[in-house]
Amino acid sequence: MEKGLAFPQDCRDFLHSLRMKSKYALFLAFVVVVFVFIEKENKIISRVSDRLKQIPQPLADANSTDPALILADNASLLSLSELDSAFTQLQGRLRNLSLQLGVEPAAEAAAGAQGEAEAKAKEPPRPREARPRRHVLLMATTRTGSSFVGEFFNQQGNIFYLFEPLWHIERTVSFESGGANAAGSALVYRDVLKQLFLCDLYVLEHFISPLPEDHLTQFMFRRGSSRSLCEDPVCTPFVKKVFEKYHCKNRRCGPLNVTLAAEACRRKEHMALKAVRIRQLEFLQPLAEDPRLDLRVIQLVRDPRAVLASRMVAFAGKYEGWKKWLAEGQARLGEEEVQRLRGNCESIRLSAELGLRQPAWLRGRYMLVRYEDVARWPLQKAREMYRFAGIPLTAQVEDWIRRNTQAAQDGSGIYSTQKNSSEQFEKWRFSMPFKLAQVVQAACAPAMHLFGYRLARDATSLTNRSVSLLEERGTFWVT
Repeated sequence: MEKGLAFPQDCRDFLHSLRMKSKYALFLAFVVVVFVFIEKENKIISRVSDRLKQIPQPLADANSTDPALILADNASLLSLSELDSAFTQLQGRLRNLSLQLGVEPAAEAAAGAQGEAEAKAKEPPRPREARPRRHVLLMATTRTGSSFVGEFFNQQGNIFYLFEPLWHIERTVSFESGGANAAGSALVYRDVLKQLFLCDLYVLEHFISPLPEDHLTQFMFRRGSSRSLCEDPVCTPFVKKVFEKYHCKNRRCGPLNVTLAAEACRRKEHMALKAVRIRQLEFLQPLAEDPRLDLRVIQLVRDPRAVLASRMVAFAGKYEGWKKWLAEGQARLGEEEVQRLRGNCESIRLSAELGLRQPAWLRGRYMLVRYEDVARWPLQKAREMYRFAGIPLTAQVEDWIRRNTQAAQDGSGIYSTQKNSSEQFEKWRFSMPFKLAQVVQAACAPAMHLFGYRLARDATSLTNRSVSLLEERGTFWVT
């Protein structure tokens, strides 16, 4: 009797299970049908949209017929916008249901992957990272070989190079030597230097005499020593009967257009200039800390005995007192002349000591170079300077160095950059009277010791080639 009662209960459970499975089967079948319906409707909408895009606009305007009405006549669909709204709602509900079941529609996944691929294909190619723009200052004094070393940067095509732009400031603004006036001149030079590094060449117009008109000038100092000022498009057509005091060397150009020069400066990858009127390195701290600049300072020094010998030839009128003292054999030279010499040597030494101490603001931004080392190993030193500046050295510069350091004789002119450099740097030893060398050694001994220049004990050691007056030093490179 118990078994008879149990059998109907099992049947009921079986039938209940069968009904539940049938419901799930019907539900899954419904989902499949909806998928198929959506795909078909999607294709219909796509075809209709393509047809609508193909309808000529003037024809539609002439008939004054709404595209939705045309679609209603041809495909018995009342409104494309209504269908699109209904389709979007149905698609959203189906997506929610699919997510609840843990299933992602294959068509949606494929469409998503295709969309990502198309988006990546449409993205513009990423430009290669540009090298940081360097701002190189060749800091020197007169007759230290700075014109020659400056050509190492002038000959590179991607560097905008200026030759002694601060000359105009010195000629226009008068400062007395020493004290607050010296500091004032240094500040003016520094501020102009900053604007030049930012390619604001208009700042020079206030100091060029006569003043430029419409940003045109024939009086840019040593324009011909800057390739960037003599290249297209800065080199404008030559103007007859217009005298240009500092003209380009290898081509005839019209007056310098400052606007074109500033634009050329901005187009170049790097900026470099040489200056013999910046004496105090500490005044350059604001430039080193300016986020718009990436300053590199190369301080060029030379044996002060050689510097004086060269200045007495190049600037003979300023050294009449020295020449008179040598010719007349007076016991002592004028104290003012000696003080000026000592002051020059001390300013150079103090700047070099500051740079070699590596203060935080100058770390990695200062390099000390001796002209004598450049004269003996020009290509090696050029590579070291470019490596310090973070600029790749081109074959164009290397070729120029080879051609201009193996000349049969030195070029003419006080600013010549053609040197038989391996022989030229010690020529002063065989023409300088020993008593003149003694004066320089007494006034500049601390600087000479720092830079590795040996003192001559007598006239014989001064002129004897076998006696070296130069200590071998490594590269003065602050990293």
